[in-house]
Amino acid sequence: MTSASHPDKKGEALKQQRLRMLEDIAEEMSGEVVFPTSFDAVLRVRDAMRDPDISVSRLVALMRGEPLICARLIHLANSVSQGATRKVRDVDGAIKRLGMNSVRKAALAVALNQLVRAKELVRFKQLSDQLWAHSLHAAAAAEVIARELEPRIAADEALFAGLVHDLGAFYMLYRAAQYEELRERPDTVRHLIAQWHESIGESLLFALDLPAEVVDAVRDHDHPRAPLTEPPRDLGEVVYAANILAGAMFEWTGEDADTRQLGALYTGLAEAIEARRQELAHEYAG
Repeated sequence: MTSASHPDKKGEALKQQRLRMLEDIAEEMSGEVVFPTSFDAVLRVRDAMRDPDISVSRLVALMRGEPLICARLIHLANSVSQGATRKVRDVDGAIKRLGMNSVRKAALAVALNQLVRAKELVRFKQLSDQLWAHSLHAAAAAEVIARELEPRIAADEALFAGLVHDLGAFYMLYRAAQYEELRERPDTVRHLIAQWHESIGESLLFALDLPAEVVDAVRDHDHPRAPLTEPPRDLGEVVYAANILAGAMFEWTGEDADTRQLGALYTGLAEAIEARRQELAHEYAG
């Protein structure tokens, strides 16, 4: 509800508010970007990092389920070893390169920064939780597709790409929550995210300095394509198919994903994908 001191913006004024948000996003990306994804997910990571008795396997499971922490760890692993012949593209590789002590410190720092900002997302909590669940589902789907259909694509790398494919949408939710007129208009926010989350997500992944192969793979993941090859030719096709099998743009449009563009090899993996999704969710929830 608006007040006399914050009158409701309509028409051109509301359009300018949207444009200002996009300008603010562009400016912020020139520095270190930190934002919350799912409050519950980040809280689990924060609490786990503070537990001296937690097992390594539990920590890894938690970090695998939080997109920004995964991205930060992979960036850190690659930045501390510039001379490495191959960039790290998955969380396990980041842990091996950094060591568990460094990983715990880095993950806790990101989680605490996210929690400071998490209050901004209260108005959009349901949407952010749905988006997190979709990201976990897409991660499971990408991992299964790579493992079952194209062994030349590393399953761990596919899982990570599926997890971060909608990172731009999380970021836009966080930024939209900072504008009163947009907080009052969730449908407008959905429309903005549907229009802009892919391009902003690509810029964000570049700002996070993720491997080019991952950035390329998540580009235009919601744009319709010609029927996919069977098996997939590259990581981009894996992520595209995984996104559809995980519900695609349901969170923005309310429409069911159209799986007709996927062949039987992909749709035939539905049972295995659901089993892996449940396994990841169980690992994460503890």
